[in-house]
Amino acid sequence: MKRGIAILGSTGSIGTQALEVIIEHKNLFSVEVLTANNNCDLLIEQAKKHKPNTVVIVNQAKYNKVNSELSKLGIKVYSGQKSLEQIVESENINIVLTALVGYSGLIPTINAIKHGKKIALANKETLVVAGDLITKLSKKYGAPIYPVDSEHSAIFQCLVGENNNAIEKIYLTASGGPFRGKKAAELKTISKKQALKHPNWSMGAKITIDSATLMNKGLEVIEAKWLFNLNKEQIDVVVHPQSIIHSAVQFEDGSIKAQLGVPDMKLPIQYALGFPFRLKNKFRRFSFFDYPNLTFEKADEKTFRNLYLAYRAMEKGGNSACILNAANEIAVEAFLNDKIGFLNMSDLIDNCLEKITFVKSPTIEDYIETDQQTRLLANKLL
Repeated sequence: MKRGIAILGSTGSIGTQALEVIIEHKNLFSVEVLTANNNCDLLIEQAKKHKPNTVVIVNQAKYNKVNSELSKLGIKVYSGQKSLEQIVESENINIVLTALVGYSGLIPTINAIKHGKKIALANKETLVVAGDLITKLSKKYGAPIYPVDSEHSAIFQCLVGENNNAIEKIYLTASGGPFRGKKAAELKTISKKQALKHPNWSMGAKITIDSATLMNKGLEVIEAKWLFNLNKEQIDVVVHPQSIIHSAVQFEDGSIKAQLGVPDMKLPIQYALGFPFRLKNKFRRFSFFDYPNLTFEKADEKTFRNLYLAYRAMEKGGNSACILNAANEIAVEAFLNDKIGFLNMSDLIDNCLEKITFVKSPTIEDYIETDQQTRLLANKLL
């Protein structure tokens, strides 16, 4: 039977690539739900092409435009945050691909898990903000989480077939972003135009800035802790500029397994949607002769402080990573709007980690409160 797919955030980079994967395997997948926050024009275009059962445009001001275009095609149209959170309950959905940006993915993912849906997780912030809660709910409701981030997909792929062989360490690879090798003095005058030029990947603005500051890798460190039940000492970040080795696992006997491939997000998306099967495709193939030199460096946590702050938040636990994420979202938005300097983003995040009340064992209500309070403080500190 076909797997019914809901794509939360279908107009973003992951969402659009997921639709490319699905159309190549129309016999295996059906598009049931598409959602967008603001990009109603692309959402309408996607819905006309893929004919989902339902679409959600979160921005309620754009509901009338979407509805007038799609309701005559028999496509149900809803709007608002509550609709986004509730649509994942639909019985015709087997897999929910969470490709939303930032904190917005948390509640819809929790609801999908509670309704036993398989989760293809491209929204790392969900596990960063509430990893303890999410992993417990996943076990309770039998809702498996398949990582879509290329690094976590690589780790996941390396573990398939290993049964319960213990992990000694994982190596999360990082491209180093556009400013690899630069020191703090060189980063003081970095512009958003410079920061938005990633050397290897084509991504949205928020994740591209996170890559430039190494916060993206910091968030991935926290995500890896929850996905693979690891502690701080078991997660190393290795700068690998070519982005060919997507990550690696070291086992207790010293053996290391790595997953390699050209930088193409369609591969981890397809693996998550098709698991446990590897689906044939026409993606570009890797050639060793195109990459005769693969290099590796230590990550510079002193210059790129966000990675250090992420490790610190992970080690402290509680609601610390929730604070980290909320402060970072405000910092990145401010940087993109020319309200803060490149290095000042780390200062803002550090400030929030120091000043927001620490909660050792947070509930979902504590996470929501922490997120709100951190955003208020971060905006005040700006």
